[in-house]
Amino acid sequence: MFDVNNFDALQIGLASPELIRAWSRGEVKKPETINYRTLKPERDGLFCEKIFGPTKDWECHCGKYKRIRFKGIVCDKCGVEVTRSKVRRERMGHIELATPVSHIWYFKGVPSRMGLLLDMSPRTLEKILYFAFYVVIDPGDTPLKKWQLLSEMEFRERREEYGNRFRSGMGAEAVKELLRSLDLVTLRKELRSSINRLFGQKKKKAIKRLGVVEAFLTSGNKPEWMILDVIPVIPPDLRPMVQLDGGRFATSDLNDLYRRVINRNNRLKRLLELGAPDIIVKNEKRMLQEAVDALIDNGRRGRPVAGPNNRPLKSLSDMLKGKQGRFRQNLLGKRVDYSGRSVIIVGPHLKLHQCGLPKEMALELFKPFVMKRLVDKGLVHNIKSAKRMVERVRPEVWDILEEVIKEHPVLLNRAPTLHRLGIQAFEPILIEGKAIQIHPLVCTPYNADFDGDQMAVHLPLSAGAQAEARLLMLSSNNILLPAYGNPVLTPTQDMVLGMNYLTIDKDGAKGEGKLFTSMEEVRLAYEFGYIELQAKIKLMHKGEIIKTTPGRVIFNEFIPEELNFPFINETMDKKALSRFVAKCHRLHGNAKTAILLDNIKDLGFKYATKSATTIAVEDVVIPKSKKEILGKAEEEVGEVENFFQCGLMTDDEKYKKIIKIWSDTTEKVKNAMMEDLSRLNPINMMVKSGARGNIDQMRQIAGMRGLMADPSGRILPLPIKANLREGLTVLEFFISTHGARKGLADTALRTADSGYLTRRLVDVAQDVIIREYDCGTNNYIMTSAVQEELGENEMNVIVPLSDRAIGRIVAMDIVHPDTGEILLKEGTMMDEDKFVLIEKVNITNLPIRSTLVCRCKHGICQLCYGRNLATGRLVEIGETVGIIAAQSIGEPGTQLTLRTFHYGGAAVADIIQGLPRVEELFEARKPRVHAIISEIDGVVRLSEEKGMRRIIVQSVSGDEKSYYAAFNSRLKVKNGEVVQAGVQLTDGPINPHDILRIKGVDEVQKYLVEEVQFVYRQQGVDINDKHIEVIVRQMLRKVKVEEAGDTDLLPGELVDSYTFVEANARVMTEKKQPAVARPVLLGITKASLATDSFLSAASFQETTRVLTDAAIRGKVDPLIGLKENVIIGKLIPAGTGMPRYRNIKLDIIEDKDEEEDTEEYMGELEKTYEEEDAEGDMEEVIQDSSS
Repeated sequence: MFDVNNFDALQIGLASPELIRAWSRGEVKKPETINYRTLKPERDGLFCEKIFGPTKDWECHCGKYKRIRFKGIVCDKCGVEVTRSKVRRERMGHIELATPVSHIWYFKGVPSRMGLLLDMSPRTLEKILYFAFYVVIDPGDTPLKKWQLLSEMEFRERREEYGNRFRSGMGAEAVKELLRSLDLVTLRKELRSSINRLFGQKKKKAIKRLGVVEAFLTSGNKPEWMILDVIPVIPPDLRPMVQLDGGRFATSDLNDLYRRVINRNNRLKRLLELGAPDIIVKNEKRMLQEAVDALIDNGRRGRPVAGPNNRPLKSLSDMLKGKQGRFRQNLLGKRVDYSGRSVIIVGPHLKLHQCGLPKEMALELFKPFVMKRLVDKGLVHNIKSAKRMVERVRPEVWDILEEVIKEHPVLLNRAPTLHRLGIQAFEPILIEGKAIQIHPLVCTPYNADFDGDQMAVHLPLSAGAQAEARLLMLSSNNILLPAYGNPVLTPTQDMVLGMNYLTIDKDGAKGEGKLFTSMEEVRLAYEFGYIELQAKIKLMHKGEIIKTTPGRVIFNEFIPEELNFPFINETMDKKALSRFVAKCHRLHGNAKTAILLDNIKDLGFKYATKSATTIAVEDVVIPKSKKEILGKAEEEVGEVENFFQCGLMTDDEKYKKIIKIWSDTTEKVKNAMMEDLSRLNPINMMVKSGARGNIDQMRQIAGMRGLMADPSGRILPLPIKANLREGLTVLEFFISTHGARKGLADTALRTADSGYLTRRLVDVAQDVIIREYDCGTNNYIMTSAVQEELGENEMNVIVPLSDRAIGRIVAMDIVHPDTGEILLKEGTMMDEDKFVLIEKVNITNLPIRSTLVCRCKHGICQLCYGRNLATGRLVEIGETVGIIAAQSIGEPGTQLTLRTFHYGGAAVADIIQGLPRVEELFEARKPRVHAIISEIDGVVRLSEEKGMRRIIVQSVSGDEKSYYAAFNSRLKVKNGEVVQAGVQLTDGPINPHDILRIKGVDEVQKYLVEEVQFVYRQQGVDINDKHIEVIVRQMLRKVKVEEAGDTDLLPGELVDSYTFVEANARVMTEKKQPAVARPVLLGITKASLATDSFLSAASFQETTRVLTDAAIRGKVDPLIGLKENVIIGKLIPAGTGMPRYRNIKLDIIEDKDEEEDTEEYMGELEKTYEEEDAEGDMEEVIQDSSS
C-alpha cells in the first residue's frame, strides 16, 4: 500500500501555475478577513470557510448542518464542507493575478538567476521589471537589436519612426516572454564551447551561466516559472487572527501583506476593464509587483513595508529564517506534552539511578497510566469517571500511582544541554514538596548546583522508549565522559572532604602504635572510643602486618568484597578517588561501579558531617615571614627604578624586571604560607583534598593578592601586597576591580560565542554516523607522544603515547624490534593491557586507523573510529559520532579564554588564544598575521630592500622563490640554512591553506588536530583526538574542479570527493578524458552549507539563498543526516532508528491480554470523546486535550 509518510527522498522545485491551482481549494477574491459584527469569516475572503474549511468541527458556515453525522456533506446553502476544523491548517487558496509578476528570490538573489539566464545585469533587469525601460522582444525588419533597452523617450521616437514593425514590452510580462523564448539546449552547447576559449572574468561568468542552464535542463523546471501568474495563499490557521481581551484583534503580518496584494490586484483588474490610460495601468502593475515582493521577502528590495508601529512586517521568507523561523522554532525542536519543570534540590539518600519526583507532578505526568489502571482494577467503570477521580485526587489514586511508576524511568534535562549527559534517565521516587531531588553525583555532568537551578522532566511513553531510556540513558550507565573516557561521576566537595578526613593520618592521636589482628577489632576499638580515626596503628591483614589508620580500615570495609581490591592504604583526595572509580569501572563495569559510588557518597557525607569542618578567621594563618619577603622585594624594585633613571634600561626591560620580581615574591609568600599551615587546618584540608578552592585562592586570602591585570589583559606592575584577611586599601581595591569587571564581561560573551561554535560544529558533523564494520582502507596515520623541548636532549612529555593510542585499531602488525615476534596483529584494538607490551619494548610510533583516512562514502566505519569512549568498547554501528564529537569540542568552549593576550605592555604580536583561535582553525580562516612558509626545498638567502626583509629560497635546480617579511617579524631561519618545503620561515600561526597547497591533505589534517588540541590543553581540558579528527574530516570532503574533461562537472564547481571519483570512473570506462580537481579546505560554516541536503543547509543559515538554489536545481534530499529526518518527522537514521535495528521483532510472551486491554482502552477513550462531541459538551474535551 502507498503510504504518504513512507518515502526515501524529498525533491524541491519551482511550482508551475497549473500546480499552484491544483493545490488550491478556491480563489481568494476579496481582501476581507472576518465580519466584525458576527465574527465569522467573510465569503471569498482570506479566511473564507468555503475555500479553507469550517472554523468549528462538524459545523457549516450557515449552521444548517451541525454534528458529526453529517460528515463529508457540502452544504447547499453556504458551500462549506462539514468536516474537522483542523483542515484549515492544510487547505490552500490562490490569487489569480491580473498581470504576471516576478518572484523576488530569483531576480534579486545573489547571483540573480534571471539575470544569468538572460545575460543581463540585475540593475538592467530591475529597470525592465519595475517599468522604467522597455525591452525589444522582436525587432522585426527594423535595425533594432533583440533584447535592446529603450527609455520612454527612445521608445516613443522608435514607435513614430517604425510604427508597429517591432514588438517591445516592459514589466514581468516582457521578461516572461524573453524567458520563454530561450532555447536552453543550444545555449548549453554554446556556453560549453565558449568556456574553453574564454579567460578571466568572462570565463567565470560563462561558467556561472552554464551552471544555471544545466540546473534548468536537469531539473525539468521551466525558466518562465520564475514569473508568477498565480500566487498561493497559505492556510488560514498558519496566519491566524485572534481576538484580544479589549475586543481588538491581533493578526499575523501575512494577512496584511496578502490584503495589499489582493487590493492592488482587484484595482488593476478594474482599471484594465475600464481601459484606463497606460501610465495609470503601469503604475498599478508596478505597485502590484512591489506588493508581491513584500509578501515573499519584505525588505529585500527598497524600504520594507512597515506596520502600524513602524515595525517591518514579517513576510513568508521571514517565517522560515532565523531562530524564530519555522525551521529552528517548530521543526528542529518542539514543545512536548508529558513534561514538567521545577527547582532542584539535593537528595543525598537517593541511589545513583534514582530521582525524587514531587507527588503532584508525578500524578499529572502519569495521568493516562493511572486512569487505565483504575479502570483495569474495577475501581471505576469508564475512562470519564477515572479522569474525574484523578482530578479530584481521591486517596485510592496515590496507591495506583505508586504501582504505575515502578520501573518506569523519567528523563531529567537541565538547560543548557551542552553535551549528551545533559539529559539522563532516572527511576522516580515519590516525594512530598514541590522540588525535584537529584543525586549529588550527577551534578557534575549536568553542571548543576542548588542555588535555584531548574530542571525539566520528560516521560518516555512507549515500551521502546522506556527500554532505551533504561538501557542507554540511565545515569548509572553513563559513568564515563564521551569526550575523553574518564569517569564523570566522581565524588566532589563534601564527599571528598569526608573521605580525606577519614583516610588522613596524624601524629600523637589516641591509640597510636597499637596492633590489631582483624578489621572488625579495629572497628570495635574505634566505636568504643579507644582509638581515634586518624591514629597510626598496625593491622594484621592477609598474613602480613601493615601500618594504617582506623579510618582507612573503615574505608576498605565499605568496598564491596566481590570487587577483590587489595587493601587501599593511602590518603584519599579527589584524584585518588577518581583513579579508584576509573579502575573499578575498567575491571567491573557499570553496575558494580554504581554501587561503589553510592557507598563512597554515603561514607563521604557521614564523615564530612563527623569532621565538623568549619572556617573561622583564626584558620586564615598569615605567614610570619611575609613582611621580610616584601621588604626585600621593595629594595629590588628600588634598584631597578634607579637603573632606569640612570638610563641603563629601557622602559620595556624595567617593566619585565618588575613583573618578574613581584611574581617571584608572590610565589615566596605562597610557599611561606603553606609551610605555616597544619595538615588538619580546615582550609588546607579542603584545598589539599581537592574538595573546594585552590592554592591561589588561599594565597589571596592569607598570603598576598599579588599582580593584577587591567582590562586589556596587560599585567599592572603595581602588586596588591595585602591579603583579603588584612583588607585592601582604596587603591588596591580599585586595581583589583579593574580587571575583575573585564572577567565578568568576558564570561558572558564567551558563553554566546561558545554556543554558536557548538551549533556550527553540530551542523557540519550531524550526518557522521557509524555505518559499517570496515571500509577496507589501507591508509593509516602514525601517532606518537606529544612532547616539548625543555633544554638540550631533554624532553617533557605533555601527552603520553598511551593516551593517543589506547582505544584505536592497530593498522598493521606490531613487531618486536629485536626478535621480530608479532606483538599485536593488524586490526586489534589497543587497550590498557596490550599497551603494556608496547611500552616494554620501547616502541614510540604506532600506525593506527583513523577517521581521517576512512573510505566510507557516508559516515565512518567501526574500525577507523575505534573505541566508544563512553562505554570503553568498540563503537557500535549507528552511533552518532559526529554529534558526540561536536559536543565534546563545544562543551568545554565556555572554559576557554576569549582574550588575545598582550605580553608585557608592548603589543608586538597579539597571540590569539582560547576560543577565537579554535574558531579561526575550524573556520579555516587565514590568520591576520601569518607565518611565511617555504614552497620548495632549498637554501636560504637573506637581504633587505625598501624597508622589508627579503627571504630567498634557492633550490638545487636553480629555481628561486622570494618572500617579503616585515621588519618586526621574527625570522626562524638563518642565512645559508637548508630548508624543506613547508618549513616556517617566520614566526606566527600558519595559514592552513598554505599547508594544504604545499604539503597536501595529510599534513593539514595533522596541523589542525594538533593546533586545536594545543589550545584546549593550555586550559587543562582533555579531549580525545578522534573527536577533532571527525570535524577535520568534514572540512576536507570537497574538491574543486579545475578542468572538467569529458565529465558533466563544471570548472570551479565544489563537489564531494566521492562524487568526483565516481564521475571520473564513469568517463574512464568509456576511454574519455577524466576531470582534474584539487582538494579544498572549507571552514565549518561553508562545509555545512555545502552539504548534499538542502533541508539541513536551509535550517542552518542563509535559508532563502539555500532554498532558491535548491529549487532551481530541482535538488533531491536523500535524507541521510539527522536534521533532515527530524525536520520531516521521521526517525533519525542512527541508533535504534536505523533500518537494521527497526526490523527486529519483539516476542513478548507473557501478557497477550494486556495488549488487547490497551487496544480496548484506546478504543474506549476515542469513544468517550466521540460521545462528548455528539452531546455537544465540548468543555471536558478541550481540558483533556490541553492536559
